[in-house]
Amino acid sequence: MAYSTTNQRGRIYYLHAKVVELRNHRQQRIYFFAPEIQEGVLEDIPDGFEVVENQRTGLPVLRRIRTEVKASA
Repeated sequence: MAYSTTNQRGRIYYLHAKVVELRNHRQQRIYFFAPEIQEGVLEDIPDGFEVVENQRTGLPVLRRIRTEVKASA
């Protein structure tokens, strides 16, 4: 079953991943949400990531979970 999320406007988006080649010929995995199930659909959120919604556009975005860094005195 594909991972899905519903935004505040009621639209359903599915999480996908694919590997792209950067200009320096390095390969990097990208994550994106699409309104339809396509090739590369994921069944769960990768570890260390969370889903947030862009308040202006309503699109879901996958971002790394922020860890608080304690300042040393």
